[in-house]
Amino acid sequence: MTTEATLPSTSASPTARQVWTRTRGIAAAVVLLLVAAVVIATIRSDARHGALDPRSADPKGSRAVAELLADRGVDTRVVTTLDDARAAAAADTAVLVAAPDLLTHRQQSWLHSSTAGSGGRTVLVAPGGWSVERLAPGVTADPATSLESELAPDCALPAARRAGTADLGGIRYTTTHPGADECYPSDRLATLLRVPDPTGNGDTVVLGSPDILYNDRLDEQGNASLALQLLGSRPHVVWYLPSLSDTSAADADDERSFFDLLPSGWLWGTLQLFIAAALAALWRARRLGPLVPEKLPVAIRASETVEGRARLYRKSNARDRAATALRSTTRTRLAPLVGVPVTQAHTPEALLPALSAHLHDHGAGQNLHTLLFGPPASDDAALIALADQLDALEREVRRP
Repeated sequence: MTTEATLPSTSASPTARQVWTRTRGIAAAVVLLLVAAVVIATIRSDARHGALDPRSADPKGSRAVAELLADRGVDTRVVTTLDDARAAAAADTAVLVAAPDLLTHRQQSWLHSSTAGSGGRTVLVAPGGWSVERLAPGVTADPATSLESELAPDCALPAARRAGTADLGGIRYTTTHPGADECYPSDRLATLLRVPDPTGNGDTVVLGSPDILYNDRLDEQGNASLALQLLGSRPHVVWYLPSLSDTSAADADDERSFFDLLPSGWLWGTLQLFIAAALAALWRARRLGPLVPEKLPVAIRASETVEGRARLYRKSNARDRAATALRSTTRTRLAPLVGVPVTQAHTPEALLPALSAHLHDHGAGQNLHTLLFGPPASDDAALIALADQLDALEREVRRP
């Protein structure tokens, strides 16, 4: 009698169909997420197309303001480079900077040096702490933004008093200039500042929000009146739309990091999400008590056990422990069948003679010793073969 396996060896590797069945749900979820991301990005891209662009008729564009200015004899010219914006600074020109935070520190300093003392007006739209202190020295942006959007002027600036309530809000500012007009306050901090130029007749206007310039908000409150008075104070308007492709921004020593480009609200929001996730994990975490041994209700064949745990064995390369567990379990089941106490099932001198006598094959002793007490399996195929051989041996012993 021999203990060699007679059944075909099994494989721990799943078939292609099994892999697809197990992963199709995850794959479908990933595809849905990608499609949703593309759709959202497309929608957001369309929604932001032409934002604050006086040529754009989109809801967030500013074509309506340019048209109203043209009706009053004020021409509007769009520039996208710093050199053009600096060259346009003059006493009869209002230079509007649509996105001051896109400028590097060097660009901000250059622009301020050109507009200061020119006698014209500079309008900064929602500059943050990154840019306002260079473009309007003496002005500081408050970290907390306004929670209100409809604000009363509450200042002596004639343009604000004539416009009345307007949609300002947004970023709030403080200034050290004694002659500055601080308008549309939110919690005592201004959302519109007019800082006069101490060296000439020009000034700088800082807006905390771009809402009064949007097409879809121009007809609300006193937005149109305020926008026309601020920009129409000069016969020419140069509308500066900063571009990332502007060569003047190429300064390796002045580049901002990724976190500098993120609004402060996103950073705080991300931190809060991490804290909430940690608290949720702590709340929902399973509290494990002491281990309680429990016998299985049925006996499981060694080959089935290997099939069920093959992936874990392969991932941790635990073939030695797997082979030891298979042999130990087989010896424990075989010992009572050949009249050996379970306490001596793991002793070769007690188990092997009784097993050989039961099999009536005196030449199989050496093979039994290798099979039940041999070295660990060298690879996955050897481990599976070992499980098949142990299974075949147990069936032979149980045969009447």
